[in-house]
Amino acid sequence: MRIKIIVKTNSGKNEILGFDEEKQAYKVLIKAQPIENKANKEIIKLFHKKYKQPIRIISGLKSKEKILEIG
Repeated sequence: MRIKIIVKTNSGKNEILGFDEEKQAYKVLIKAQPIENKANKEIIKLFHKKYKQPIRIISGLKSKEKILEIG
């Protein structure tokens, strides 16, 4: 399964806010800064907790918009 997310870094907590119908993507808040891949690691941890499956970022490693592969 693949999902699109839009990430806001430097937030107060790690949280999945919900689905944005207009952009067809999940909005995600991440505490970490986008330095040295820290935010991407937090995204993988957050989605792994939710889905209990392997998570991989397949697109957008250096972008706010990312595509995740679950499973």
